[in-house]
Amino acid sequence: MSGKLEAVVASNDLDRFCRAMGTDPLAAAQPARRFNIDPEQVRNGLAQLVLALIKLLHELLERQAIARMDAGSLSHEEIERLGTTLMRQSEQLDRLRDVFGLCDDDLNLDLGPLGRLL
Repeated sequence: MSGKLEAVVASNDLDRFCRAMGTDPLAAAQPARRFNIDPEQVRNGLAQLVLALIKLLHELLERQAIARMDAGSLSHEEIERLGTTLMRQSEQLDRLRDVFGLCDDDLNLDLGPLGRLL
């Protein structure tokens, strides 16, 4: 015994398996397609991902600020400073979004079964 495991699959078995899996048996036999990567699309995709993460962090900071204000743990000056900072952050995020030609909905990524990011 050589230690190799060999299996023979009949053509109609492969067809039945592919149909059960919802795939085309002829497509499975085709070589994989190559990606035509456009550097501009890669740049914008990366920008979209980074800006979505920044937007998420910004919203978490806003919620934390509101919770601290509601709890009364901030002075009037701290509230003013925090509000100004969050407003400037939001404006900068909007500027960066415009630079990359993205809209607000582009930053709300679809996480599949988990729903939308924001």
